[in-house]
Amino acid sequence: MHESTEPAPTIQPEADGPPALRFPFDATSLVESPLRTPRLVLRPLEASDAADVYEYQRLPEVLVYLPWPERAQVEAYAHTATRAAARVLAADGDFFVLAMSLPGAPSLGGAGHDRVIGDMMVRVSSVKHAQLELGWVVHPDFQGKGYAREAALAIRDFAFETLNPHRMQAFLDARNAASAALCERLGMRREATILEEQFNDGEWQDTALYGVLQREWSASRARDVESAAAGLTA
Repeated sequence: MHESTEPAPTIQPEADGPPALRFPFDATSLVESPLRTPRLVLRPLEASDAADVYEYQRLPEVLVYLPWPERAQVEAYAHTATRAAARVLAADGDFFVLAMSLPGAPSLGGAGHDRVIGDMMVRVSSVKHAQLELGWVVHPDFQGKGYAREAALAIRDFAFETLNPHRMQAFLDARNAASAALCERLGMRREATILEEQFNDGEWQDTALYGVLQREWSASRARDVESAAAGLTA
């Protein structure tokens, strides 16, 4: 007898069941129990974070990839307060924002906070079809250091485990190579380029759509656990 040289068949994860989002969800629960990564604390955005947020919200190199207008400081502070007040997910369009807080770096606004170097958003795309959207922004001084990846992985895993979406997706300016690379690190595939979808800064801009299904995320997590276990026993 001889051993077969044919590759083992790939086991496909089972299809997800019907939509079953665990709603409503109030992100206020994350005030006392924030998400933590090796270097960051992810907790609900607060109005008192406005000074830190303004430091990246006002930068042209940030605004070029966001559907945000240039705002005066007073308007920008009000915008942060509005975003901070959104906490409950229950219907299409609802969202919450988590501040990316860097322990040991003092906030520019004082108040005894650590500095907020960016933020992560979770928004409801469709309750009926159990779809959530991820979004993020990071101060350029803190880009290229892995902070965005840490935060995005944490909020992706939290959302799948806690909120039970069938699908998570991200919409981004098609020119934004850094965000596209982050989407791929999150296990998302590029599914479409929507041509001239938005008119910003005096021109039509394309939008890239990335997505990942729950079963794909679950299979990826299982592989990570197996790899870690193999490393421990090697």
